[in-house]
Amino acid sequence: MAASDAPNSADNPWPVRTVNTKIADWVHRLGQIWVEGQLTQINRRPGTRVAFLTLRDPAADISISVTCSPDLLARSPVPLTEGSRVVMAGRPTFYTGRATLSLRVTDIRPIGVGELLVRIERLRQLMAAEGLFESRRKRPIPFLPKTIGLISGRASAAQHDIVSVATNRWPAVRFDIRDAPVQGPTAVPQILKHLAALDQNDDVDVIIVARGGGSVEDLLPFSDEALLRAVANLTTPLISAIGHEPDSPLLDLVADVRAATPTDAAKRVVPDVAAELTGIDSLRRRNANALRNWLHREEHRLDGLRQRPVLARPTSVLDTHQADIDRMRRTLRRDVSRSVDTAHTKIEHLSARLATLGPAQTLARGYAVVQRLGEPDHDIDPYVVSSLEDMPDGARLRIRVSDGAAISIVTESTDPTTEGAP
Repeated sequence: MAASDAPNSADNPWPVRTVNTKIADWVHRLGQIWVEGQLTQINRRPGTRVAFLTLRDPAADISISVTCSPDLLARSPVPLTEGSRVVMAGRPTFYTGRATLSLRVTDIRPIGVGELLVRIERLRQLMAAEGLFESRRKRPIPFLPKTIGLISGRASAAQHDIVSVATNRWPAVRFDIRDAPVQGPTAVPQILKHLAALDQNDDVDVIIVARGGGSVEDLLPFSDEALLRAVANLTTPLISAIGHEPDSPLLDLVADVRAATPTDAAKRVVPDVAAELTGIDSLRRRNANALRNWLHREEHRLDGLRQRPVLARPTSVLDTHQADIDRMRRTLRRDVSRSVDTAHTKIEHLSARLATLGPAQTLARGYAVVQRLGEPDHDIDPYVVSSLEDMPDGARLRIRVSDGAAISIVTESTDPTTEGAP
């Protein structure tokens, strides 16, 4: 049994050559593959039969070594330079002597502008379907940020424009400037690192990502999916200031605010101190004029109130009411006197009628009122008699006439029907 076929263990370790050979076997089984990436290094040595390239992932700091024939590079319809996006066909190769992995390619196809635009459009549709471009996700830019985070190329015109314009508009503005490549294979990883650092800084209230104009290939990092998703997950508002007005990378759609140019971004992020002071002066004047006008209106209103009769001659209202009271008092006295006189006259008439119909007048005409009195030993209330039955013999009577009364005892009664008969 060969040593490489024996079970691997601490007592039976594999030599390095065996390990490298097994790895090479596994790698070679992968066969031919197609790979997309960005060229970051091209090394063509004159007189050699092999060209060495480095292919990098645009969205991550990962790369792979590539070898090919120099003629393959020369036959490319588009000159291949560092930063070019390409699609390669090749076989992974593991070199057992150096334990290195490389990709031996037999076909290199540059990605043209048209194809890049198609891929960008496809990514735009995907992210739009996820709602990453919706206005409800946009965060407002603070009126006067404490610190502005700026990601741009080192000493670039975009960086200079933003800093100078913002400083002229608001001299006290502060920047946290992070230099990063704004094109090429290293742009996205560096920008992602700076975004994370600025987003964690509590003093940074807004972030600007800026660069000047460029071709579609130059602006590709700002349509990278990894960068776009990182911006969508930020907690700090971000302003996209990429290129000029016609340029429209996908970062403009994900950002909270799109600035047409870096100068426009500077104007959006800080107010103009001169304009603000002018506005304050204008508000002061307007407030002063409004206050003066209000005072004039109130003075005019008070003058109008003072000229009213109720305030100019306060007793005039009382005088009018006093006259009414005197008139009503006279009327009341007249009505009361008339009512008393009428009642007095009525009483006199009633008294005369009462006197005429009363028992005294009847008695004066010769009539008498006869009341039967009780016996001395019987307690009976006196009552007026009206028939002979009430006056039996021996009954005590009280006879009232006009000028007095007399007590009598009945000794004999006479029937008026038989009185005067023979």
